[in-house]
Order: sequence, then structure tokens, then C-alpha cells
Amino acid sequence: MGGLVWVASYPKSGNTWTRTFLHNLLRGDVELNKMNLLTTWDSRQIWYRPLLDRPLKDCTKQEVAKVRLRANEMIAEQTDDLVFVKTHNAMVTDLGTPMVNPGVTAGAVYIVRNPLDVAVSYSHHLDASIDKTIELMNMEGMQVGNREEMAYEVHGAWWENVYSWTHKPNPALFVMRYEDMLENPQKIFGDLARFLMINVTGEQVEAAIEASSFERLKSQELEKGFVEKPREEMSFFREGRANQWQKVLSKSQVDDVIKANRIQMARFHYLPYGR
Repeated sequence: MGGLVWVASYPKSGNTWTRTFLHNLLRGDVELNKMNLLTTWDSRQIWYRPLLDRPLKDCTKQEVAKVRLRANEMIAEQTDDLVFVKTHNAMVTDLGTPMVNPGVTAGAVYIVRNPLDVAVSYSHHLDASIDKTIELMNMEGMQVGNREEMAYEVHGAWWENVYSWTHKPNPALFVMRYEDMLENPQKIFGDLARFLMINVTGEQVEAAIEASSFERLKSQELEKGFVEKPREEMSFFREGRANQWQKVLSKSQVDDVIKANRIQMARFHYLPYGR
């Protein structure tokens, strides 16, 4: 049985970019929709359906919670090697069950992004207003229910998600900021490869970064689609820039995000100047 390396983040924070980089680093220049050859998503129905007597969408959260740890074990049993597992779950316990199974965990990578930019990107992803999106991001204990293809998730508020994964230093945890990934990808992704003890050259890291560029991913999505894109979303890869919020959010919207998330925003240097 292998061990799970969690690739964790709040939604729209660079999780797909990180997994694509790892995929290209370890497997070569591979198309976007083949990421499941190397990575998976902890909430996918394929890990839960064998453990339940009816479709996920018809199950209660209690029923799913009872099999969650076993579902994580099933991912680990697919290989004797490490498995990269996407999750948007906070590292919390819900209905008596940890959302992340510590018994099969080998390590974690956590990606954090300025919540002011997350609000802009996430509103497009949800096809919701920015005000509604900020309301969700600020909602403590926020959950997404069971769906046809996905088990329920506990995202929490933005600050809760970030805090749950990063508040305790851990040698098995690598934390990276989305903005640093944009500004200095060679250093950040190189550090990630070293953390994971992947024996590669600087040239290989550079090639994987190029193969995982936003422009490349957007082009692949336009050409062949992206299996992880919600049906209602026009495109998954939209902008991929930092500081979009400065031209989009109103002062009151910025205030609402800061009021709910100030402490964790300060930790990661996201508070606007003078705030």
C-alpha cells in the first residue's frame, strides 16, 4: 500500500496548476485530461460507490462520513508508491470522522492564494455574484453536499481552510503561495520537487513549468475541454493573474473579506497597504 501526498487548497487557489506541474515533471509533457494517471481527487465517487448501497447523491452525509477513512485507504491500495491526491477539504473532523485519513498520509502540499483574488475567480467558477461568493468564503464550517460524482466536502471559511492545514509547522508539509508561484516559478516549483525528494535537474523542472504554463493549459482546455470543469462554467482557466481584485472588488467587498479573514491574511502578507 502506498501513501497519500495531499495537494490541498481552498478552491481556485492553484491546485490544478500544481498537480499539472507534478504530472509533467514525473511523466513528461502529458495532456491535461490525463492527470488522473498520476493524481486523483479524494471526493470522487469511484472511491465511495463500492462502499455504499446506493448512489452518492442519494446518501446522507452520515453514511459517507462512516466510509471516508476506508475510501482514503482504497486510494492508497492502488499502488505501493506515493499518490498525489487533490483535496479542498479543511483538515478537520466532521460527524466524528477526519476529512483526511492520517493513517495513510505520507505528506501534504498546501497552496494558499490571496482571498481577494479567490473571490473573483471563485465567483466565475460558481457562476455566482461576488457578494454571494464572499458570503460563502466567509462562512465558518461551509460544506458542499453529496453530488452525483462527488462526496460531500468541508471547505470551511477561507481562513479556516488555511489555518487547518498550516497553523502547525510540520516537516511533512510544504506550503506555497500562488503569488510566489507566478513571480518565481523556478524557485517555488524547484523547492517543491526537492521537498518531495524528486531527483530531477533544473532543466527538467523548467520544462515541466513550461508544459504547465497557464497559456498551455488554457489552450488545451479550448481544444479538448477539461474533465474537471463544472458544466455551468464557461472556462476553467480564465485569467491566472494576481491582484485582479483591485479592478473588480468594491471597497465594501474588500472590507467584508478582510473582516472575516484578517488574521490569516496577515500571516501570508495579503492585507492591502494600510489595512
